[in-house]
Amino acid sequence: MVLVYSHAAFAAHVTPPGHPERADRLRAVEAGLQGLALDRREAPLAALEEVTRCHPRAYADRVAAAVPAQGWAQLDGDTFLSPGSLEAALRAVGGAGAAVDAVLDGQADRAFVACRPPGHHAETATAMGFCLFGTVAIAAKRALDHHGLSRVAIVDFDVHHGNGTQDLLWDEGRCLFASSHQMPLYPGTGSPREVGAHGQIVNAPLAPGSGGAQMRQVYESLIFPRLADWKPELILVSAGFDAHADDPLAGLEWQAEDYRWLTSRICQIAADCAGGRVVSCLEGGYDLAALTESVAAHVGVLAGQE
Repeated sequence: MVLVYSHAAFAAHVTPPGHPERADRLRAVEAGLQGLALDRREAPLAALEEVTRCHPRAYADRVAAAVPAQGWAQLDGDTFLSPGSLEAALRAVGGAGAAVDAVLDGQADRAFVACRPPGHHAETATAMGFCLFGTVAIAAKRALDHHGLSRVAIVDFDVHHGNGTQDLLWDEGRCLFASSHQMPLYPGTGSPREVGAHGQIVNAPLAPGSGGAQMRQVYESLIFPRLADWKPELILVSAGFDAHADDPLAGLEWQAEDYRWLTSRICQIAADCAGGRVVSCLEGGYDLAALTESVAAHVGVLAGQE
């Protein structure tokens, strides 16, 4: 059984016609969840104070003030706000926090937060790449500061580098951040030389067209050994599914089976050192059929239905 956090408010974050990060993605996610053993819960609304675990209050207030009464407000070239965007972003933060709380309280070993907007590109005081708040980074800080954990890890397998998560946790010596991502590709960060203030950041760039076999080799030789050595008490996942071969925004050529394998290996490491505790949050994935297939593979493993 896996906890799944969602909310109708996630569909009220409306982007302009033709934008890849659109509400239809939620319907694709829901299709992928069909038939799985789930404990469904509503994502609660986080207070702006929860956002300040990672972002300055002035930034959170600036995002809130920019929300339009109608239509759209544009924060950068591809990041938009609609009237429902702030609630959606705060429920993404709230859902991730509630998932961490539930897993650490022993209510379940694993959770998936089916949220939008995504979060891993949001830097300390900058919204970018469809992202407003650093959802997974905030959840990591909640685990560390509210629950008193000493070691947390984040695995980000979105096709784009999680520059925001890296920025928010650059100085956080209690959190390992490991990212695989296509390079070259937006946002242009994620060099192996970017290691964090405490050597706790692991970046693994992958070449366009390199496919699932190369990904598996890099994870087995680099990311999984670092993850196992870290011995985290909780593993968080930035679950982006835009490395799929059918995704329009990149070209790593993964298949749904690659997400099944990745998730299974993450869960194995969690079982060895984290009491099996894994909390996964939706990031990218923009081909709807591929998103459905990939979510089914990923959450199927989390639900114990490999």
